[in-house]
Amino acid sequence: MVHAFIMVKTGAGTAADARDRVADLDGVVASHVVAGKYDVIAEVEGNEMQDVLGTVSNRIGTVAGVTETKTYISLSAA
Repeated sequence: MVHAFIMVKTGAGTAADARDRVADLDGVVASHVVAGKYDVIAEVEGNEMQDVLGTVSNRIGTVAGVTETKTYISLSAA
């Protein structure tokens, strides 16, 4: 199982809506609005690396309001 944290930037005023849309996507375990350089952090899981990368590029990256993503793959099992 591959686990990743996806940092998401959104347009002004769209963080909560983007979080809700991201949270509903297949492969997304959790999604939170945060303060800082990024607006939303999503936790994503997949059986293989390609599953996680597909979730980011084909799903999260196409959500209305999302302007940028940065993926961090977890190196330890939780």
